Amino acid sequence: MSGRGPTRTMVIWVPDWPVAAAAVATGRSPEEPIAVLEKGKVLATSAAARREGVRRGQRARDAQSRCPELVVLKYDPVIDARAFDPVISCLEAITPGVQVIRPGMCALKARGPARFYGSEEAAAEKLLDRLETYDVHGGRIGIADGPFAAEQAARVSSAQTRVQVVPPGGSPEFLAPLSVDLLEQPALTDLLRRLGLRSLGAFAQLSGTEVLTRFGPDGAFAHRLARGRDDRPVTGREIPPELTRSLDFEPAVDRVDQVAFAVRAIADELIARLTELGLVCTTLRVEVGTESGRIHEREWLHPRWFTAADVVDRVRWQLQGSGTATSELTSPVVRIRLIPDQADPVGAHVDGLWGGGPDERIHRALSRVQSMLGHGAVVSVVIGGGRGFAERQTLVPWGDPPTPARSPDQPWPGAITAADPKRWPTLAPTMVFPEPIPAKVFAADGTQVSVSARGELSGVPTAFSLLSSPARGVQVADSNKIHPITAWAGPWLTSERWWDPGSESRQARFQFQTADTRAWLFTLHRAAWQAQATYD
Repeated sequence: MSGRGPTRTMVIWVPDWPVAAAAVATGRSPEEPIAVLEKGKVLATSAAARREGVRRGQRARDAQSRCPELVVLKYDPVIDARAFDPVISCLEAITPGVQVIRPGMCALKARGPARFYGSEEAAAEKLLDRLETYDVHGGRIGIADGPFAAEQAARVSSAQTRVQVVPPGGSPEFLAPLSVDLLEQPALTDLLRRLGLRSLGAFAQLSGTEVLTRFGPDGAFAHRLARGRDDRPVTGREIPPELTRSLDFEPAVDRVDQVAFAVRAIADELIARLTELGLVCTTLRVEVGTESGRIHEREWLHPRWFTAADVVDRVRWQLQGSGTATSELTSPVVRIRLIPDQADPVGAHVDGLWGGGPDERIHRALSRVQSMLGHGAVVSVVIGGGRGFAERQTLVPWGDPPTPARSPDQPWPGAITAADPKRWPTLAPTMVFPEPIPAKVFAADGTQVSVSARGELSGVPTAFSLLSSPARGVQVADSNKIHPITAWAGPWLTSERWWDPGSESRQARFQFQTADTRAWLFTLHRAAWQAQATYD
């Protein structure tokens, strides 16, 4: 146990912060009846929603039954933290050493501000006034010995008494009547309640040695909090260097090439600053403010790291939208902001001593083609979920997150899998044809193989030929050439979308191996054979 006593701590709390952050992100007013949901339950509510009986922990249906006009928003921790960052910055402008406890709540040592402004109460009022100037209303402050008691003091304050000060040494008496649920240890508090210890004061009267023996280290830590002996230090965050770069246009600019030319200066400045700090940017957020008042925001990833030219390309692509080649903008641009969301040490991305890094020539070639033809012109394949291989592949632009269109974790009845892993391993094809190639599959007597509704074959597949189809844009160099089949597996019968007569499909799938060791994926649909993919 540390011999250091509790430090006078000031906790700043903004009630209903998740509601305020979500409301601003969606363009709503925090005065509306709003509930923020996490995992199907209410995480936070606005004051208007609470007046209608909506409470934290309720399910969405129960909350909406109490307040039919309730606005339900999904909790996003990224938006929550991002919206709170400017609040921390505004507090750090008048007092350093602010520690973020969670979005909406922060702490700092009370001694420094109290000495500078004359008293703890005066310092607290100064901080609340600072928040008001940044349109953060309803803030409250608790001051006590240690972060835990200071947080509870902030929570018991009111809109009229915004500052609650617990005198030095008075934390045990202040905490004594409060509920043990404030310890935020459900297993421990449930056991304490069954033992009849419902308040922090009753829990604090137990012997520290007995608590450690019975409840372990977590119980002993909670016991110290209940006794007002919270000796956790308040450690201010390290203020990161300012890397965001902004460019304002006066008058507004309505051409993509003009914006891209102007952005080059701040892109060079951003990359130069990162180089000075020994950093490289791998994730860049671009915000485009238009004359109409809208802000178009997008996050860009890079396979390696951004150069100034890469930054300019991303801004141009974002202005063009979906890789189009238009030069006129729908609304003139008034502001551009470049925000490096992820900056890593340069040492984490350099090539190894013996050349273990990514192939720079390939990356430069693809990036060059992408800069000439547009963002969506160079794509890579990401394997996701689905039935057939054509459904499973998602084409992702070079540099974007490799996110499939369908989740691969979900069960996909009828998906192509290995019937016998030892003989037919589950491997993705080396080539999935954009358009299936028409084909014929022959039995030993030269007749075409067919499959009955029960999966019975009319003959053993011994050879196949591929056919050209100019109407469908399919050209085969060796059309009608006979390919002997050395091994085969199937059929696997599937019935897809049987509930929709317009898109219903019954297919039989086969795998064929030819003498050149290539493997093929074939389907038989309505007596028509098609080659879907190949394995090399």
